[in-house]
Amino acid sequence: MADGSATVGASGASGASGASGDEIARVFRDEHGRAVSVLIRSLGDIDLAEESVAEAFAVAVERWPVEGMPPSPAGWIITTARRRAIDRVRRESSRDRRHAESLVLTAADDPPPEEGPVRDERLRLIFTCCHPALGRPAQVALTLRLLGGLTTSEIARAFLVPEATMAQRIVRAKNKIRDAGIPYRVPHDSELPDRLSAVLAVVYLVFTEGHRATSGENLVRTDLCAEAVRLGRVLVELMPDEPEAAGLLALLLLTDARRGARTGPGGEPVLLAEQDRTRWDSGLVAEGHAIVRSCLRRGRPGPYQLQAAIAAVHTDASTAADTDWRAVLALYDRLLTLSPTAVVRLNRAVALAEVDGPAAGLREVDAVLADHPGLDRHPAPHVARAALLGRIGCPAEAAAEFDRAASLTENVAERAHLRREGDRARRGARGAG
Repeated sequence: MADGSATVGASGASGASGASGDEIARVFRDEHGRAVSVLIRSLGDIDLAEESVAEAFAVAVERWPVEGMPPSPAGWIITTARRRAIDRVRRESSRDRRHAESLVLTAADDPPPEEGPVRDERLRLIFTCCHPALGRPAQVALTLRLLGGLTTSEIARAFLVPEATMAQRIVRAKNKIRDAGIPYRVPHDSELPDRLSAVLAVVYLVFTEGHRATSGENLVRTDLCAEAVRLGRVLVELMPDEPEAAGLLALLLLTDARRGARTGPGGEPVLLAEQDRTRWDSGLVAEGHAIVRSCLRRGRPGPYQLQAAIAAVHTDASTAADTDWRAVLALYDRLLTLSPTAVVRLNRAVALAEVDGPAAGLREVDAVLADHPGLDRHPAPHVARAALLGRIGCPAEAAAEFDRAASLTENVAERAHLRREGDRARRGARGAG
């Protein structure tokens, strides 16, 4: 248990009335963040809360297959974890006696979990994990660890860093929360817009890394996509009146709906225009569209809502040719006023090429690169240039751009795909010659 996370397997036999391994694993996924957040408030100690919840789930793995699932699994976990924490505090002679007695009394006097402010506790945990005093890598790691229940090794594998490095990152983040006195609370109304954007950005970053992994063998990391969608649902549950939280969830659902069609038999990327749309998840598409419509009715558009609306236009088209590119371009124009970033401009250039022609799109891509020289070190603008150069009849130049893009990605599947595209463009250039 040194990692502070319980290992809850998805397999395992259950007794006649016992809980199955799948059922226990589902409780772990759904309730880990809730339990940790309640215990942090009770104990004022992140490590003690996390370890106590892990011990409670370990007990559940032993007992529930034999005794059955309790009527309130979350309440059982929180109560068991609280008792374990109290026992540990009493045993540890190294703690200051008065501090230990205070912890025991505070935890013992807490209301039952069903009566406590559970929704606020999870919000407190999310905003603490994403406090601006912490760097973005630490925010992501803490969110996945404390709210998502991922182990240090799982998070390290997800972001392709050594486990020891990730462990240090998590420990430093916890220490900073303690030493800097970062408050365990939901921000005040005046702070909420800035603080909420950091929370949403962390969840979006987790999804983006899963949707198109920056390195590794595979283009898609399904585990990260699924975890980001789950966290997105938690945010909407906890903040139902925040349209940007809903917009983020809609964006994740509509993007994830295409996952099954985004790669070919060999794991190679399949472009949006070439995807078999019958392989898109119609349930996720319908859910995402419903959320987008709800956001539109609120009349408070934000960056995530506008990106979700763009995704909705794409997923509304039965074929690539049916895409309403003028609507996409109009949405990017509006998004650009709220989020004038190089990435938004680059994506808008692709839409512009579909409306005004590839030459217009290419001029805009070049303008973006001129305004943001650092973007030249990323593969995306070179992929865009390659595609547009090919469409205006410059296959040799397109091949060079594909080669440049391939040299800039660390993802094995993407690199192989870009090299194949470069070779195909070169063959086209030779044929034209």
